[in-house]
Amino acid sequence: MTNEITGQHPEPADGTGEFNRKVIAEFRSRAGVVGGELSGMPLLLLTVLGARSGEPRTTPLVYLPDGERLVVFASNGGSDTDPVWYRNLVAHPEVTVEVGAERYPAVAAAVDPAEHDALWARQVAAQPQFGGYRTAARTVPLVALTRV
Repeated sequence: MTNEITGQHPEPADGTGEFNRKVIAEFRSRAGVVGGELSGMPLLLLTVLGARSGEPRTTPLVYLPDGERLVVFASNGGSDTDPVWYRNLVAHPEVTVEVGAERYPAVAAAVDPAEHDALWARQVAAQPQFGGYRTAARTVPLVALTRV
């Protein structure tokens, strides 16, 4: 989803700030390798159209491989509200995924409720900090990204 006018990649999602901008730049310049506190984590860039603006927005996300699909977590760091990127993809499920040096179109869909808890448990086992992101206020939406 490169901007047809400027030829540049989309800006990070609204409100993500300088941290995500730096992560996105490092990810793209180093073929998906990111250092610092995200070093070694499975990271992808998700580009989705804004629900209201229709403009492309890019967000770095940790993912869990699950067969032919990648699963991302709308945990919003344990917040009681869904992240902006999640609300955007509910409105526009056609997305672009960047993993490593690869970039491809995908379709985003909520995981089947029957799979939710098992996938969440796998993610917490892989990244224990996710255990603190689930609150009594809401169930964290899990989203499967499937290549088209």
